[in-house]
Amino acid sequence: MKEYGFGADLGGTTCKLGLFKTDGTLLEKWEIPTDTSDDGANILKDIAAAVHSKMVEKSLTKEMVEGLGIGVPGPVGKDGVVNRAVNLGWGVKPVAQELGDLVGLKVRVANDANIAALGESWMGSGKGFDSVIMVTLGTGIGGGIVIDGQILSGAHGAAGEIGHLTVNEQELEACGCGRFGCLEQYASATGIARYARKTLANNEEPSRLREIAPEELTAKDIFDVAKEGDRIANEVVENVCRLLASALAKICVVVDPEAVLIGGGVSKAGQILLDAIVEPFQGMAFHACKDTKILLASLGNDAGDRKSTRQNSSHIR
Repeated sequence: MKEYGFGADLGGTTCKLGLFKTDGTLLEKWEIPTDTSDDGANILKDIAAAVHSKMVEKSLTKEMVEGLGIGVPGPVGKDGVVNRAVNLGWGVKPVAQELGDLVGLKVRVANDANIAALGESWMGSGKGFDSVIMVTLGTGIGGGIVIDGQILSGAHGAAGEIGHLTVNEQELEACGCGRFGCLEQYASATGIARYARKTLANNEEPSRLREIAPEELTAKDIFDVAKEGDRIANEVVENVCRLLASALAKICVVVDPEAVLIGGGVSKAGQILLDAIVEPFQGMAFHACKDTKILLASLGNDAGDRKSTRQNSSHIR
């Protein structure tokens, strides 16, 4: 194995990049804006230019670099073809081939949440476990499954899309995916705020949440107010986390991981989030899965970057 590798975590606003040693040591990280104009036609060119610039700056030759691993927000096939990344403007795009040609390095591509799971299982909270589930609670909900140290991507690149498990068949408002009652509509950052607004509208009980304009209400506000003991805020936290716990209990009886890792911006709420998930999970889980560890992810935004050489040296199922 060569000495260096690059990782990229591609989002709709920015692309976070990292230069690593092949043992996973982070040497440097930086980011570039994601240019979604013209259906994202310039995104891969910009990433290649950023990698080439860093190689020149660090006097790295291609012979010294193992490759580039990139996570993208969409389903990815085993051939490195992305099947729609709506936030980027992409339809079906052969990212591995196109970026490989541009950068002149071996390129591996996978779903961003899958890659975050791999990073956490290698160097984060999942270190020491062979099989983990990673759930990222952000604007949406992503998920990744690592079994025996390998990413499980599935036949269509959709394995781990926990955010689109149906948790409420009575939901009348459509999810961004076009379906109704997805977990993402309740337990993502936007979903938690949405649920809180509905709860406040249907309840006249006093709450500190009413001091915040409804359109400005965030998941962070809700958890912060819940920590102060506000009953309505705590009701929102308990209800959305119960839905998440139910989804996790169902997944665990299928996958049976050693640990579930909770990441994404919402995970910054900390122990209150963990407590609200663990208790109902243990009440709903199949008896053999009750002791599955539920942990907060530890790498934060670096989880998706810390994948370049790991992804290039491991098999993706």
